[in-house]
Amino acid sequence: MAEITVYWEDLQPEQVLDLGSITPTREEIVAFAQQFDPQPFHLDEQAAKASVFGGLCASGWHTCSMAMRLMVTNFLQTAASLGSPGLENVKWLKPVFPNDTLRLQHRILETRPMRSRPDVGLVRTHWEMFNQHGEQVLHMEGWGMFRRRTPAA
Repeated sequence: MAEITVYWEDLQPEQVLDLGSITPTREEIVAFAQQFDPQPFHLDEQAAKASVFGGLCASGWHTCSMAMRLMVTNFLQTAASLGSPGLENVKWLKPVFPNDTLRLQHRILETRPMRSRPDVGLVRTHWEMFNQHGEQVLHMEGWGMFRRRTPAA
């Protein structure tokens, strides 16, 4: 377990974090789809070519999962994260194709103490994922809960 270096007090509105990149392979796209979203355009090249996407593409849920992986690896492992009460908004803006390189950017929209728990702070964030062409493929907004370094009285 990594040492905790980021607490709720360290997270400020308008702070932007670049959280790295990930490149899904055809095999990873198909494996995810077989288990969690077995629609033809995620599984079969021919069916995908005939779809509105024009080629085999990742499930939107796979795209969200890759964003979450980058978030954990490059931020949450060293943050006092306590999970999330949920998302407000998820949009899949462009398909993700095999070997696209996806980059995640995370912007803090607001922070506030949790009323019912003085040791927890809430952080509302905006997640944006872009492909190698600079096109946005994912938009998510949601809340995270973080331990406070100094709980309120």
